[in-house]
Amino acid sequence: MGYLHEGHLSLLREARRRVPPEAGEVVLSIFVNPTQFDRADDLDAYPRDEAGDLEKARSVGVDVVFCPDDPAELYPPGHATFVEVEGLDRHLCGASRPGHFRGVCTVVLKLWNLVRPDLAFFGEKDFQQLAIVQRMHRDLFLGGTIVPMPTVREPDGLALSSRNARLSPEARVQARALPRFLAQVRARFEAGERRVAALLDGAERALAPGRVDYVSVVDAETLAPVDRVAAPAVAAAAVFYGPVRLIDHVRLVP
Repeated sequence: MGYLHEGHLSLLREARRRVPPEAGEVVLSIFVNPTQFDRADDLDAYPRDEAGDLEKARSVGVDVVFCPDDPAELYPPGHATFVEVEGLDRHLCGASRPGHFRGVCTVVLKLWNLVRPDLAFFGEKDFQQLAIVQRMHRDLFLGGTIVPMPTVREPDGLALSSRNARLSPEARVQARALPRFLAQVRARFEAGERRVAALLDGAERALAPGRVDYVSVVDAETLAPVDRVAAPAVAAAAVFYGPVRLIDHVRLVP
């Protein structure tokens, strides 16, 4: 959705590495998709910098940038078709942002059909989004291959996000608590703890003064909450620092 940062650029660099200019084209879409926002104020406040994004895209060798200025280019008058992946959107961000992933799947499928990529690069930071897109790709027999890419972080551990630009200096310092707490969860897990209640103990206190939307441990495949980690799982959190909602996660693999 634009306002490119190093996390986005890591995807573009890897695309260019895998597909050199003589072998094909790297295509970037930039579109602040209105159907995945549940609040108009959040949509209006989403950071945008098209000129800066285009310059960054050039710097890493992107061939084509598709950035429709008018949502009607992707949602023409009379548009009535949406795409949903049932089940995987019930928990985490799907529970607190109804309709969000319907908007994500719909626009991703539109972009997929317009570009017909051989390789499509998605960041793992939005791990629920990645899981849902992977399921849609599989269920609808879409062509090409999805390439997951690891989360890129600031030196202090905060996951890179376009939303970070909206944090006040004070909230930016407070937000360090999110990756610190998740690192603590992983340390408890690596020390042998498997009970979710114990893994997440003290979450509200550790994430303060942030306002917790959710903190949960879910099965890595179904995304359903678990009480004990007996199979690959994900510890995930969404926390508001000021008006800005940040998400992050760590994987827990027995």
